[in-house]
Amino acid sequence: MKKLNWRTPAVRSGAATLVAWCLGVLASAAFAGGPQAPGFYRQKLGDIVVIALSDGTHPFPIDTVFRDISKDEIRRDLDRAFLEPPVQGSINAFLVDTGPKRILVDAGAGTLYGDCCGKLVDNLRAAGYAPEQIDEVLLTHLHKDHVGGVASHGDMTFPNAVVRVNEIDARYWLDPDNKAHAPAFLASFFDAATASLAPYIAAGRFSTFRGDATLAPGIRAVPMPGHTPGHTAYLIERGDAGLLAWGDVVHVAAIQLPDPDATVQYDSDAAAASRTRRDTLEYVADKRYLVGAAHIAFPGLGHVRGDGARYDWVPVNYDATPVR
Repeated sequence: MKKLNWRTPAVRSGAATLVAWCLGVLASAAFAGGPQAPGFYRQKLGDIVVIALSDGTHPFPIDTVFRDISKDEIRRDLDRAFLEPPVQGSINAFLVDTGPKRILVDAGAGTLYGDCCGKLVDNLRAAGYAPEQIDEVLLTHLHKDHVGGVASHGDMTFPNAVVRVNEIDARYWLDPDNKAHAPAFLASFFDAATASLAPYIAAGRFSTFRGDATLAPGIRAVPMPGHTPGHTAYLIERGDAGLLAWGDVVHVAAIQLPDPDATVQYDSDAAAASRTRRDTLEYVADKRYLVGAAHIAFPGLGHVRGDGARYDWVPVNYDATPVR
């Protein structure tokens, strides 16, 4: 057998190729079962930055929770969107960095949904922020996939923040008498709201507001009742640009945009939730405002396009340009 001369260009090239291939195989094996990339996305809005943060995804039990729509219509809508149940539902929050203040809209589920979620703080750090830098947390409502992330094991996740929510929602979810009269499947929601907010209440860092209050320059609460009694969106306006962080106006875009009257069993008042959804979809489509959606596929940033009585979701065009 002829002895190889490692000094020849051909042999050196072949060896380099083999090493590169081996490293590629090892890298592929290492990442084959790994997590997705960090879940944050920066979006410029006028002179400020809004950062979408993922808390994770969880399987949404479409077959059991939807109301006011037939199973055939659900199958049709999902098929049109190349989906089948259970659909992975995103849990998104939005950090508004105005410069002087850092305001978080919703906080995800924290530990309350198990291993699927609770990734918000890691993604916040990956985006360049520490939990201690958050000045305020504005909650759209007190369901556990929005309030659960404000605390962990009884401690404040955002120790320097004031947590704010519509007073109607606070009154409802923090009252034990309401828990006693609510459907049994909502019992854990009352418990989660009480436990999550307890350290902030004890520290004097919990506050409520009424109606369409202005909460910061260019940030206004917009009452959107139905999903919960005090469900609230937050309208962020900078010059001609606007973003509506609408909480749970839509749970599954593939179903509730073509069929806005479809409701979910978690709605406190299904008829009001349906009216709110129709009014909101018409409003953002007409104004061409950006939407920050808590449960539309991450990053949950996009526009709503009207088509008669139906609507479509148009996600933001991905932009890798650094945002400052």
